Amino acid sequence: MRQVCQIFVLVLGLGLSLNAEASGGSFDRSVRTAENLEPAIPHPQQQEAALAKLAALKQEHGKRPNVVWIVVDDMGYGDPGCYGGGVMTGAATPNIDRLAAEGLKLTSCYAQQTCTPTRSAILTGRLPRRTGLTRPILAGDKVTKNPWEDEVSLAKLLSDAGYHTLLTGKWHVGEEEGMRPHDVGFDEFYGYYPAQKEISQRVDPRRYPGLVLDAQRLRGFEAVGPEDHLTHGFKGGGTEQLAQIQSIEDMGRADKVLADFTVAQIKELAQQEKPFFIEHCFMKAHCDNFRNPDLGSLSQSKYAYKEAVAEVDLHVGAIVRALAEAGVLENTFVFFTSDNGPQMDAWPDAGYTPFRGAKGTTFEGGVRVPGVAYWKGVIAPGRCSNDVFDLMDLFGTALTLAEVPPSKLPADRYYDFVDQTSFLLTDRGVSNRETAYFWWGSELMACRMHEYKAHVKVVLPQATHMHIDMALLHDVGLSPWFFNLHLDPKEEMPVGHRLDPWLASVLGKLKAHAATFKKYPPKEIGL
Repeated sequence: MRQVCQIFVLVLGLGLSLNAEASGGSFDRSVRTAENLEPAIPHPQQQEAALAKLAALKQEHGKRPNVVWIVVDDMGYGDPGCYGGGVMTGAATPNIDRLAAEGLKLTSCYAQQTCTPTRSAILTGRLPRRTGLTRPILAGDKVTKNPWEDEVSLAKLLSDAGYHTLLTGKWHVGEEEGMRPHDVGFDEFYGYYPAQKEISQRVDPRRYPGLVLDAQRLRGFEAVGPEDHLTHGFKGGGTEQLAQIQSIEDMGRADKVLADFTVAQIKELAQQEKPFFIEHCFMKAHCDNFRNPDLGSLSQSKYAYKEAVAEVDLHVGAIVRALAEAGVLENTFVFFTSDNGPQMDAWPDAGYTPFRGAKGTTFEGGVRVPGVAYWKGVIAPGRCSNDVFDLMDLFGTALTLAEVPPSKLPADRYYDFVDQTSFLLTDRGVSNRETAYFWWGSELMACRMHEYKAHVKVVLPQATHMHIDMALLHDVGLSPWFFNLHLDPKEEMPVGHRLDPWLASVLGKLKAHAATFKKYPPKEIGL
């Protein structure tokens, strides 16, 4: 495979032995427990304490915990107040800030560089390069294979284990029959298949006059374009198309409708014997953002993006209050995050990150995202950790919370998640993950290990802020570039080969990572 060869060439090019031990010294503490599972750092006492805590909770509440993920679209690391934004950047976020103050704030939480890869990764526990879902399936795309046909989603595993599984909001991981949320394991779906921008292109004459004001073109686009109806679907049942987005005002109201549904479902599901898993995915703050005309101005800034951030915060508060009012807050694990960094191509309709790069790059600005874990009475308030956490780790953590054993996972594929239950739930927990890897399509771009990051392939935009939609990219050629993120979180000062002891360790990790693709070949779906 070309990617495996690239990594081996990299190792040889730096003059290091292919036999270098990945576990040299204290750099690599991880242990592989099965050949198809990502190595993890063993913390037996921490694990024992977490499992004891879960056993006591089950005895107290009489059932397994609920799991609620709250995923914002394109929110920047620096947008919430608890991450340095909030009032300073023109949109206060008191509800998100409260979750962080009363839970665990992660400052090295990583997503993939764009939305579809992240959304598929957290539901499969596998890197997008393995599943083939390396980018969105766009209007007119014809994949050669349904990527979900042989994937086992978290939603399916939890549904089979007795959970009610619901996805509310944006999906963006396939619209064709067989690829929809209620086709791949969710018991229920209430939301939209595409991203917000793919819908607003049909209704905003200010941004897209050549399409919206030309009836013939619009009909042609709608023939191949994504679905723009609010959809309610059920596993094994029907799919109902509800209201259609027909104006920018409708687009502005969409997230309130979605949040109201999640709130209502929480109150209903709380009365049932089954525990529930809800993934609430906001349409905002992906461009194009429009103010909800029914809510009035919510931000100090008044700009559309800032209004979106303030509205997201409003609905986060409503969802958490619903859990409290339904009497299930103390038996619910809540995780708040974003699917990638801000889309700076759309500035000023875009978020803020203090880091280099943005959505579409594997620099920190594209992949480091807010991550807040909250569980009243379980996760100690006021915790903050800079340990490495990958959003794929939510997959393994949810399996542990739901008491789904690893034996339920197919043995014919590689899994990249690490179970972080003990890290998140114990009062002084530390991460079980040693390394995070970042791919862009079929190219391995970078990895993070401890405070260090290696970019094994470096591609730079040739114009300021042009990272995705309007990007003109330049491959710098010779790499890798190495950064110490403690000293240089903006990745501006490569340290070269001055970190030789660490360099041998990370290249050993890259070699082992490459070998997993050789033994378990990636899926090709035509993207």
